[in-house]
Amino acid sequence: MSNDASNPLLKSSELFLELPPFADITDADVVPAFEAAMASHLREIDQIATSSEAATFANTIEALERSGQDLDRVAAYFFNIAGTDATDSRMEIEAQIAPKLAAHFDQIRLRSDLWERIKSITSVSGAADEEEAARLLDKTREDFRRAGADLAVGDKAELSRINARLSELATAFGENLLKDTAARAVAISDRSELAGLSDDAIASFAAYAKKAGSDANWLIPLDLPSTPALLADLDNADTRAKLYEASLGRASNGANDNTDIVLEAARLRARRAKLLGFETHADYVIAKETAKTASAARKLIADLAPAAVANAEGEYKRVSDLAGDEPVTGADWPYWERRRKAEEFAVDTEELKNYFELNRVIEDGVFFAAHKLYGIEVKKREDLEGYAPGTTVWEVSQGGGETIGLIVTDYFSRPTKRGGAWMSSFRDQSKLLDRKPVVVNVMNIAETEPGTPVLLTLDEVTTAFHEFGHALHGLLSDVTYPTFSGTNVPRDFVEFPSQINENWALEPSILANYAFHVGTGAPIDADLVEAVKLARTAGEGFATVEYLAACAIDLAWHSLTEEEAAAVTDVDAFEADALAELGLDVANIAPRYRSRYFNHIFAGGYSAGYYSYLWAEVLDADGFDWFIENGGASAAGGAHFREEVLSRGGAIDFTEAYRAFRGRDKDIEPLLVRRGLAGTNAES
Repeated sequence: MSNDASNPLLKSSELFLELPPFADITDADVVPAFEAAMASHLREIDQIATSSEAATFANTIEALERSGQDLDRVAAYFFNIAGTDATDSRMEIEAQIAPKLAAHFDQIRLRSDLWERIKSITSVSGAADEEEAARLLDKTREDFRRAGADLAVGDKAELSRINARLSELATAFGENLLKDTAARAVAISDRSELAGLSDDAIASFAAYAKKAGSDANWLIPLDLPSTPALLADLDNADTRAKLYEASLGRASNGANDNTDIVLEAARLRARRAKLLGFETHADYVIAKETAKTASAARKLIADLAPAAVANAEGEYKRVSDLAGDEPVTGADWPYWERRRKAEEFAVDTEELKNYFELNRVIEDGVFFAAHKLYGIEVKKREDLEGYAPGTTVWEVSQGGGETIGLIVTDYFSRPTKRGGAWMSSFRDQSKLLDRKPVVVNVMNIAETEPGTPVLLTLDEVTTAFHEFGHALHGLLSDVTYPTFSGTNVPRDFVEFPSQINENWALEPSILANYAFHVGTGAPIDADLVEAVKLARTAGEGFATVEYLAACAIDLAWHSLTEEEAAAVTDVDAFEADALAELGLDVANIAPRYRSRYFNHIFAGGYSAGYYSYLWAEVLDADGFDWFIENGGASAAGGAHFREEVLSRGGAIDFTEAYRAFRGRDKDIEPLLVRRGLAGTNAES
């Protein structure tokens, strides 16, 4: 165990832009660093709260923004590492630290003398950016109220107990899911069970088995969603069924069962909402989102559901006709959908992968698009090391000149990595703290043998562009206060820049720079690209229903009053009722996530907020039309989006910002067209 003086987490890194010195940090450093950093943060808060000077914006609000930098550094390091390489040691640390952190921040936000100082501030005069400062003052007050600053002493104590317990539950939920997902990886002994897969894919599953220490010849890891992407390629119906069953059964029984966690979390969230003056947790959460009300989020889902279900039922009939006498279950639908697309649109998704080699996609696609739009250069830093084998550090500069920040990329799956894809940061941009950002992009791509090209599915290509859209939000941030930096925005707005960035994946001028056949070097054919676009629209019924079904489950859990939550005892029955209520109980389509493995809402900060992807897609579909109307992937278009959205982080009114970018309020029609739902009367 290191002492404070020698602990590498308790001092600023000497590496470029204070990139953490990963090789110097051990797990033994983490708990002492957290304890020391929390103690020093409380001393800083005490100085602010007990100051004999009259409260001002500078000595209170800006002082709060400057406080806790050691804790920010320790937490950013640990939670990034714990998500990408969740060893037993790190899971134990997380279980120990999470409730302590919840209690730490409650101790600050529920402190009466500090709250009185914050309430007494009447002016931001003299701040470097008075408009941003005024927003920060308003937000700080709102955050303290929402955290319970106005509660009576007894209620504050209860709130702290609830927050600590919810933190424990979230950690346990994530750990159970990670363990059970790894345990349920499908073992294959006979190569014939993998018919339909490429030699490279099969080799990657052999490598994964070795990495996991399995005796199996091949091991297929599970995707995060209910319906694994691999189902589209597997010829063997029994293998498809095994993979699907393993996916749907995650965290539903045995030592890693999340049932009790789901029920307790729903009850505690409902109780907390009531303490804070809200009828339900959904009302509490969405009050600070751009949707403003839970009813607005529900209406968007309810309005889209009938058309989505009708489209999905039509799609099912077409794949069933193609399958002939073979039954088409939820495990089989993606397989026959792929063949339908090959037949109707001449799109072979396996062949399509040959145009999407990982390095070309990233460097000549994702980074090229960012250069074309925003004038930035992304260069590999061979002298800087990431936190795990396979991670890469890149320097981002403006036109090859001034450094903007760093990005660490971590694309390959490992048994200890949380599923899915995400962006996070080791350091956020702030002019107040003179900080440039260090961000991270994470995916779970199957790693091939050395020397073998890594080929991506179109979904993986889209995900790479999506996550870099989040990265751009962090990298191009240009705000004064860290509270507003980059992606520190409402959940239903944070996905807007990332979903806008997805569109560049198939934009002709971008595609022409990266999509070349890995064997022949030939560029992707324009007719194939158009067929791909048509084929994607053709499958939107299934995709929309599975997504809306997950939204329905999320909002159902979090629209319970305290009394209603106490009465729920059967997770499966509750889900079935929630889906039936909106007509989303469609045969052979599982919700994208079911409760016991819905990491977004029970461990990932998206509770009552999974609708946000759809809410943001309304902005994305309409917003991307602006780019098309104004020259496509151009420097002028990029500059406009950067000025109005990307650079402003959370220091904006989000409705006004969209209006300033688009020239008017949002229009839902482009989304309906994109998803094949045009003609409905949905509004948001």
